[in-house]
Amino acid sequence: MKRIFKVPFADVSFGFVSFLSALLILILIISVFIVLYKESSPAIEEFGVLKFIFTEDWNPVKEIFGAAAPLYGTIVTTILALLFAVPIGIGIAIFLSEISPSFLKTPLGVAIEMLAAIPSIIYGMWGLFTLAPIMKNYVEPFIQKTLGQIPIIGALFQGDIMGVSLFTASVILGIMIIPFIASVSRDALNLTPNIMKESAYAVGATKWEVIKDVMIPYSKLGIYGGIVLALGRALGETMAVAFVIGHNPEINLSLFQPATTITVTLANEFTEADTDLYLSSLFYLALILFILSFVILAVAKYFLIKAERGFKR
Repeated sequence: MKRIFKVPFADVSFGFVSFLSALLILILIISVFIVLYKESSPAIEEFGVLKFIFTEDWNPVKEIFGAAAPLYGTIVTTILALLFAVPIGIGIAIFLSEISPSFLKTPLGVAIEMLAAIPSIIYGMWGLFTLAPIMKNYVEPFIQKTLGQIPIIGALFQGDIMGVSLFTASVILGIMIIPFIASVSRDALNLTPNIMKESAYAVGATKWEVIKDVMIPYSKLGIYGGIVLALGRALGETMAVAFVIGHNPEINLSLFQPATTITVTLANEFTEADTDLYLSSLFYLALILFILSFVILAVAKYFLIKAERGFKR
């Protein structure tokens, strides 16, 4: 009992405040879920789960709502953005940590971090007025001409070229998440002990072999963390995507056609919801996005923890 009273008051207070802070996060998550579920209950009762998820129709006039098109757009844009951003982001990180001259590391590093601070609406405006015309006049015609005739994947690049499309939205989203991957991966690569790199060079390894066989394996957990952070950003991005995706509530196999995502649908139609079922369906979309983000990030975290345990062994 005497030892209990010897614990400094500052330590007890700090532990209590830390516990409340952690508990507050849990309470916020649960409260958000409760609000979304409560508001979406009429739509859940009307459409169910599977019917709502796999229905493509979105017709406010007839009060027929389905999440298939926004869900498809969300998943496709996120996957394409990661395919675009991951190799570029890791490449930038490798260049800054091991290849770049010393006088370039600081300005380039600051520039990458500043990209992450640019508001998403600026990306959207730039995408609409600069990137979309470039995609329409140069990039998409070139891709359609070179890849459009391939039997299996050619259908992804068919149709009229408009510039405002699922592909353009994926590119702008990929540009937005590159700084997150590059910054976190660079910091992880910089943590590689010099003795490990020097030992590899001493036995005759080239710079590429040191990067591939020493630095990347050692810092892979940090690189995974950067990718997970970028994944979370990509799933929830709204304004930049809204400018360049076209908001077409239909599923088109071609990447060059306008589409929509869950966040874009919510941003464009929330103020227009004039019936209870319409509003409830939008809340239902938000609930699906909440659960989708939670599940994807939880799975990514699971594999990250699994990789970390395997690395420690």
